[in-house]
Amino acid sequence: MIAEEIHNITQALPAGVRLVAVSKYHPADAIREAYAAGQRLFGESHAQELQRKHQELTDLELQWHFIGHLQTNKVKYIAPYVHLIHSMDSPHLLAEINKQALKAGRTIPCLLQLHVAQEETKFGFTPDEALAYLDGAEWQHLTGVRIAGVMAMASNTDDTRRIRDDFHRARLFFEQLRHDYLPEATELSMGMSGDWHIAVDEGSTLIRIGTQIFGERQY
Repeated sequence: MIAEEIHNITQALPAGVRLVAVSKYHPADAIREAYAAGQRLFGESHAQELQRKHQELTDLELQWHFIGHLQTNKVKYIAPYVHLIHSMDSPHLLAEINKQALKAGRTIPCLLQLHVAQEETKFGFTPDEALAYLDGAEWQHLTGVRIAGVMAMASNTDDTRRIRDDFHRARLFFEQLRHDYLPEATELSMGMSGDWHIAVDEGSTLIRIGTQIFGERQY
């Protein structure tokens, strides 16, 4: 099932869009099965779970993507090896990632998490907050991190017009980021199991899919 789902999804993706297989709450054996099917990008949202899996799977050439809310006191667990942090949601967190990256002798790519959903429970910068932060100079002096683009989640709704509008707002912000601040930014991380087709239509470069690939989570 895992191999078949990965094949079906990747065959449907246009050029330039990549799949992050969200492996949180799933065992290392499931990751090995996905790896055997050609998958290399895996998403986790708990630092200590990621640390455990990283240690179990050192024989595989994986790209670990951190996609959940990251507490500052957990950054140290993933800084030596994480490939991309999707959920940079505050200046304080970016400063801590920079600190731990420098300790590890690395530059860690991060995505600005943009809050565009119609829900208070989502983390991230509003577009106005993100622009205010980018207008400041602090982030430009953090040599251990590189802002590589934007991550966003749509509202949790069946209203596809609402979802498309959320993703479109994120796309417009990403274009503004590239035009006014970071022309080298390349990643727009949007879309999960229920809405990734819409996200791809709106310009996503990274889709994050778990349940469709691995089935229901094994808590």
